Amino acid sequence: MINSLCVFCGSSMGRQKLYSEAAVKLAEYLLAEKITLVYGGANIGLMGVLADTMLAGGGKVIGVMPRSLVEREVAHSNLTEMHIVEGMQERKALMADLSDAFIALPGAYGTLDELFEVLTWNQLSIINKPIGLLNLDGFFNPLLQMLDHAVAERFLRPEHRNMLITGDDFPQMMQALEAYLPVVAAKWIEGLKAGKI
Repeated sequence: MINSLCVFCGSSMGRQKLYSEAAVKLAEYLLAEKITLVYGGANIGLMGVLADTMLAGGGKVIGVMPRSLVEREVAHSNLTEMHIVEGMQERKALMADLSDAFIALPGAYGTLDELFEVLTWNQLSIINKPIGLLNLDGFFNPLLQMLDHAVAERFLRPEHRNMLITGDDFPQMMQALEAYLPVVAAKWIEGLKAGKI
């Protein structure tokens, strides 16, 4: 059961209004389902919209932010909980510990870094938690094409490609995240070592 959801998303608003509208809808969904939001702790961009909507509805919001960013005055000051950490690796590890599942909204380097970190941890069975990609208006299509290319070129196994649950509808994605079954790392690693993959 998903009680806490970590959301990776942009510290900018993006070009299209639909991105911020989606952040509001996601927050409203989490409020209705009484799911705690875990995120990067900023008060700007899609991150700020998500947190502000949750807080306005009485939801629980947990932020995790490196001290260097707090000192630049981008930290949200009204969260339910704010964890100040020393660096990005500690931030990602704590967000993962605090969350039952993950969803990425549109963003850039930071969003993709966080997304691929948890995908890699799942691939290696460091964690076994579902990960969703909210593909608003085809924003992530080029990324998904790259992943399919990696499968075709045999750098990415199909079952690991399928770890990333993709869609544009929150309720359907949450159902898919709830139904997620992890891929056991030991089996594919042993096959790789034996030259069978």
